[in-house]
Amino acid sequence: MMKVVRAKLHGIRVTGADLNYHGSITLDPEQCELAGIYPMEFVDIWNKQSGARISTYVIYGEPGSKCCILNGAAARTCQKGDEVIICSADYCKPTDLYDLQPTILTYLPDNEIDQVLKYDVYRSEKMAYDFRIIDAETNKIEDCHTYPNVDINSIRKDLKKRGLEGNDVDAFIEKYLMR
Repeated sequence: MMKVVRAKLHGIRVTGADLNYHGSITLDPEQCELAGIYPMEFVDIWNKQSGARISTYVIYGEPGSKCCILNGAAARTCQKGDEVIICSADYCKPTDLYDLQPTILTYLPDNEIDQVLKYDVYRSEKMAYDFRIIDAETNKIEDCHTYPNVDINSIRKDLKKRGLEGNDVDAFIEKYLMR
């Protein structure tokens, strides 16, 4: 048996850290339900800012709150605003990989869900175990891109300072920054 990804919250921001709570990570139950993460389930947490990697269990917070609060000793590993990856796991045989499609949620800076993705292991012409990421809403492979979050208005101002005019700014934004 091997350990595999079962569900993942990728790029969620820490909204709080409570050292005096009895351990765990508090998450929005609506987001957990969509991904398939359960209360009391152990998850791995990887902090993209500090590189810290910890394991703790999930408790549910307020529905719709978009919360991500590290509690107890875990609070020492993250600060409010840190971007983290939260991953639940399962164990399976390699041949079971074809039947799994873990749900991955990606996030905007305010913890709104940006994309709902599925990991898919399949048999291709080239390999017995090939891998792809599928957009769960469109079922398309090519739609699964992670775009950085940018402040379009600041970019517009900067382009104007550099001498571009209105239509040229719009054309630049459309060509290089819009999905």
